[in-house]
Amino acid sequence: MKVNQVLPDKRQMILKILYQSDGEPVSGVKISQAAGISRVAVWKHIKALKQAGVNIEALPTGYKLQDADNLLYPFCFPTHLRDRIFHFPELDSTMDQARKMARQGVPHVSCVIAEVQTASRGRLNRPWDSDRGGLWFTLILKPDLPPPLAWTMNFAASACMSEVLSDLFDLDVRVKWPNDLLLKGRKLSGMLAEIETRADMVNFLFLGIGLNVNNAPESDQYQAISLKTALGRSVSKKQILVRFLDLLESRITAVDPARIIRRWKDRTATIGTQVRVQTHDQIYEGKALDVDDTGALIVKGQDGITRKIIYGDCFHA
Repeated sequence: MKVNQVLPDKRQMILKILYQSDGEPVSGVKISQAAGISRVAVWKHIKALKQAGVNIEALPTGYKLQDADNLLYPFCFPTHLRDRIFHFPELDSTMDQARKMARQGVPHVSCVIAEVQTASRGRLNRPWDSDRGGLWFTLILKPDLPPPLAWTMNFAASACMSEVLSDLFDLDVRVKWPNDLLLKGRKLSGMLAEIETRADMVNFLFLGIGLNVNNAPESDQYQAISLKTALGRSVSKKQILVRFLDLLESRITAVDPARIIRRWKDRTATIGTQVRVQTHDQIYEGKALDVDDTGALIVKGQDGITRKIIYGDCFHA
């Protein structure tokens, strides 16, 4: 399947039939009748779905969908989310695809998902490993905000994701400034926010999120960890995403920067920690004292000077 291509209609129909069977095998005859195609065509579509990473078992009694709770197609989601879920088996980058789709009139808080990204990036344009098993998506937000308040969206998102993961799996997931998530001191998730403005307001805000769920991230990639590694079992990507989208939308309906910062501080591991912050051309080292009401990190350097840092990659000592 080509990059940036959604599943063909017949293939989605077959997958939906299997999904709605509640784990029971569905015969090739029944699928062919429901989809209006030959049994040979059914077999070819099943083969293509397997190649796209869908876990389908062929049994004497028919085809059975395995691991259905990790499917992220629109029909798998609650009704109130379905028209905002856009799923792709493979993309260059969910961020790039989201930019294209924003101009096509998709709703506020739309979610562009890819099972695999081939050219994903993090802050400072660093590459990000996005293999199968992780949760890779970009939100398309249309906040009624001036650009100086755009930071509230990714601060709200990182605090929400930290809260959701901690509640679902009884884990101590913490936020590292500005919006990475740490588990046991290792990187569990990264976020990247980009905006487009019109006049003096934000037109679109794109929030790219990469969460290590059931994948095996490279051990040297930012000292990464996945939920599967931490828990010793696979977990539901769909459950995480549904909980996160619902919580985030409730938190950003009316933007209150002070409340967003307060919730973020409740979830952070950065304040009070020795840090090294790397920008495009400078490195700052010292103790993180606070985050101010603009989202900037306040660091007291080894030279005794207190500095306000508005962007960069932060590393805990």
